[in-house]
Amino acid sequence: MIVAVASDHAGFTAKEIIVKEAKRLGHEVLDLGTNDCSSVDYPDYALKAAELVASGKAQRGILACGSGIGMCIVANKVKGARASIAHDVYSAAQGIEHNDMNILCIGGKVVDHKLTPQLVEAFLNASFLKGEERFERRSSKIKAIESANFK
Repeated sequence: MIVAVASDHAGFTAKEIIVKEAKRLGHEVLDLGTNDCSSVDYPDYALKAAELVASGKAQRGILACGSGIGMCIVANKVKGARASIAHDVYSAAQGIEHNDMNILCIGGKVVDHKLTPQLVEAFLNASFLKGEERFERRSSKIKAIESANFK
């Protein structure tokens, strides 16, 4: 799987852990920066990753900033991006299984760095529960809302 990964300065340390874990799991990583802890604007990095995921050039994305909130807000402005914050293993997997999430947002100042690899693994190993009527129905409704809002 191709995974687009990006962070701002506050998520840089988490991003380095994310990249390492995704590669360890055998995924191709598109590291979109930032490349150090110098202050940058998170929207620039979130947008790059969300556009790659929405276009299909990457199958998943993982974003990190201080809280995860800013990256999540920006990513969800891109049609086809379905981003959410997850600061626990259950939510990182369940977001894909039930909600067809394709971008995970992590708070680099919120999540213990020992937990970050577990979030990455849960997110990248999960699959949307296709064939489950209730999840398919709900996913279709989300996509219909998105289409109506992006005309």
